[in-house]
Amino acid sequence: MDGDFPLWLRAQHLLNFVLIGMLIRSGIEILSSLPRLWWRKDCAPGTEWLKFTRRELPKEEGVYTSLMDEKSVHPVLSLPGRENIGLGRHWHGLSVMFWVLNGIIYIILLFATGLWRRIVPTSWDVVPEAWDSLLMYLSLEVPDISHFEPYDALQMLGYTFVIFILAPLQMLTGVAMSPAIRSRFPWYVKMWGGHQGARSLHFIGLVIFTGFIVMHVSLVFLVHRDRNIVNMVFGGGEVTTARAAQAMVIMVAVIVAVIVFWIALSYWSLADRVRAQGFTAGFTEIGRKIFLNHLRPLGARKKAYTDKDISEFHWTNGLPPTEEESKLWVEARDNDWEGLTITVRDDINDVEKTLTVEDLKNLPRHSYIATHTCMQGWSATSRWTGVRLTDLMDVLGPRPEGARYLLAESYGLAQKMYDNRPREPFYAAIDLDTMAEEESILAYERNDHPVDDHLGAPARLRVESNHGYKHVKWVSRVMWIRDYADYGDGRGGTREDSALQAFNGRI
Repeated sequence: MDGDFPLWLRAQHLLNFVLIGMLIRSGIEILSSLPRLWWRKDCAPGTEWLKFTRRELPKEEGVYTSLMDEKSVHPVLSLPGRENIGLGRHWHGLSVMFWVLNGIIYIILLFATGLWRRIVPTSWDVVPEAWDSLLMYLSLEVPDISHFEPYDALQMLGYTFVIFILAPLQMLTGVAMSPAIRSRFPWYVKMWGGHQGARSLHFIGLVIFTGFIVMHVSLVFLVHRDRNIVNMVFGGGEVTTARAAQAMVIMVAVIVAVIVFWIALSYWSLADRVRAQGFTAGFTEIGRKIFLNHLRPLGARKKAYTDKDISEFHWTNGLPPTEEESKLWVEARDNDWEGLTITVRDDINDVEKTLTVEDLKNLPRHSYIATHTCMQGWSATSRWTGVRLTDLMDVLGPRPEGARYLLAESYGLAQKMYDNRPREPFYAAIDLDTMAEEESILAYERNDHPVDDHLGAPARLRVESNHGYKHVKWVSRVMWIRDYADYGDGRGGTREDSALQAFNGRI
């Protein structure tokens, strides 16, 4: 050991400070994409319990998209800022991976070295002692140095709560917002009050964490400051004026350096967003491969959702095609979809067939109830009915040799492109394992009625193990492809191209 506070403990404390800051800043970016919080599962207008915007939502479905609600936050405050939800999500995921790993190592070393006894109370006497400390702080008095061995009772309870209750709560509620987890373990997500319950609890945890950090840092400098900073910088030993001054200079310099690092990450990301997306999404894919990619929807075995769970309101992200975007779609919509076709194509061998909406309905029918989640944070539960993607592609015969992905294109265009170039037809690619899932369908009904125009009529993609940006609306064609790198910007979909999301939308 290096004094009372060994080097590993101080190093992990510093690393935790860096990572918590990244988590909070990227969390602000994620929240700014949809600055509203609900307990209700359908996110109906006017039912928020908290919002960070003055915009009032229209009550009518399909006239206001979630992207219209996005707020721009300055890069000094968020990571990376300026309406970059994709990069914000990637940085959040990367920070979580390192934060959890750091926490696991910390817990192991804490118990291996016996230092857990300084944090975890072993007697109920800690409760009245903590109460006495609280009253003393509230009266603006400072407990005597003898109360700290090395922490007083109130500190012990605070550290125990943050380390063993609050941190796990953040992990558990964060995981509950993953569509891969929800489609495989729907009971788990319902346990937290659905997607919105988990999201709201996660936000409350963020606020508590932030409050703890502010209080913790304040008390370091207000209560027995010289002793605290000597312990934190040097690990303990004699507390002299000179040593305390040296520790103060080092601590302030480190805090300033960390703040500069946080802000530099934002500007580095914004300077070349494609580069930042490649780095962060590539790194976080490691976690998805290990923990999520093998999870498959329960399908017919799912009993957690019933018709009673169906939402009253359904947000949308994107408006139906206009006449300028697709004259064919608009004319067909006005003529009960007469003349509109959906192309099923083998893009490897240049073979295709066209299907009408009635042709789709004559294929094997599949129906289920699922919760749709947008990467911005809103959710809605519906019954979806349509044809499984495996049955749809069977109309072309056996899967062609070399086909590795399925790509769906839309009659509609992207809402906006990150580099402000002209909007392009919306598309998304999925891997064949995802395509084969029981809850991957081309849906033509929602809640036993034809799919609404603003939700993708006459047919839309449903991929329940992924977030909504993989669920192409107003589908024009579905095709076998060899490699998604040959389409669009080569990232696997419009939201990957236009908002720098990850190809893998399982979390």
